[in-house]
Amino acid sequence: MKHLVTRLRANTDTVLLIFDLAGVFVFAVEGALAAMRAELDVFGLLVLSFATALGGGMLRDLLIGATPPNAIKDWRYGATAFTGGAAVFCFSHLFQVVPVNLLLVLDAAGLALCAVAGVTKALDFNIHGMLAVLMGALTGVGGGTLRDLMLARVPNVLKADIYAVAAIVGATVGGGVAALESAEGDGALAGSAYVRRRLSTDLHR
Repeated sequence: MKHLVTRLRANTDTVLLIFDLAGVFVFAVEGALAAMRAELDVFGLLVLSFATALGGGMLRDLLIGATPPNAIKDWRYGATAFTGGAAVFCFSHLFQVVPVNLLLVLDAAGLALCAVAGVTKALDFNIHGMLAVLMGALTGVGGGTLRDLMLARVPNVLKADIYAVAAIVGATVGGGVAALESAEGDGALAGSAYVRRRLSTDLHR
């Protein structure tokens, strides 16, 4: 039984890492696209990619006492963020014609993936369930908020209330599901948060 629990935990950790890195890549691409629209140079593009992809996770880690943050401690996070930004820069001619609906899908996917990792990591650090939900939501919207502030824009989370609601609801579902330590449950959480974010973007088009 103990061996089974250990294997389940290892599988869950692997799935969460995949979700986390996938969310980082998606948000890095979104940040780089925002940098292109703002006509930033390559350095500004990479900085904005990094901030958008990892800002929420870094703030979460600092708040729950996971120091140094994964974005600093684990090279894979920074590499994934810069890879996303570099992909946009190198293939800018392709990304310039990205449909608006695809951008919305990327935004929804990034929020869902990061909410999975955020709430689960908070619970792993014995954070109370209610606060773990807030940490999951912060992981999902923190990077986008930092991106908007760096571009001198009002953050979406402050002008579209459903944006924050989607993150909180997705993280709340994750709090219950993550407690089961089930890889299948993590997939269900990502789907739940994704649907809520996708609906929220449709309502504010």
